[in-house]
Amino acid sequence: MAKKSVSLSIGRGEKSKSGGLTSKGVRKYNRATGGNLKTAVTTPPSKLKPGSKPAKRRASFCSRMSGVKGPMKDEKGRPTRKALALSKWNC
Repeated sequence: MAKKSVSLSIGRGEKSKSGGLTSKGVRKYNRATGGNLKTAVTTPPSKLKPGSKPAKRRASFCSRMSGVKGPMKDEKGRPTRKALALSKWNC
């Protein structure tokens, strides 16, 4: 069974200009796909309790996303969505 595609837009407030999805975008994605996506863990790692759920989510995201192929800057020298997401999660 193919996954349902969801169109998200910065202009409608569903994608954050600083990377990742807004809470509005997460709600739209979850409604459309039946998923359980959560917003980014933006707390600095030094403020997270080691071994807590948010700390584990952050570490898991950083290890997965850091291995994704693709540039960190586009042809005009601007950061890509990948770079923005990694910086938002403090990776």
